[in-house]
Amino acid sequence: MAKLKISDLAKIKDRVHQDTSLREGGAQVKITVHMGTCGIASGARTILNTVMDALGETERTDIIVTTSGCAGLCSHEPMLTLERLGEEPIKYAKLDEAKARQIFMRHALEGEVQTDWALAKGTE
Repeated sequence: MAKLKISDLAKIKDRVHQDTSLREGGAQVKITVHMGTCGIASGARTILNTVMDALGETERTDIIVTTSGCAGLCSHEPMLTLERLGEEPIKYAKLDEAKARQIFMRHALEGEVQTDWALAKGTE
């Protein structure tokens, strides 16, 4: 078996990320609410409900809302990660209902990153 080079690993990582970031089926946006124990204790359930309510107010069928476990940044909970097709994911931190709704309306729907609450850009 040939030895892998760093560039080979980078290509594999990029391909896997592209294949898994937004699954097939026409999705343009994926919102992940981090629902580890720390997130739930900090209000992540309310954030999830807010995002789901905002989505329900639209006729969009190309937005995926999902959950994950702990993101490893407990002091920044509640958090969500928003991915738009072809763009790097943005992780938002220390959210409340108003912030989550604004992130949905402006970033998910219009593509405008809400820098005031953005914690990180890209994948870990």
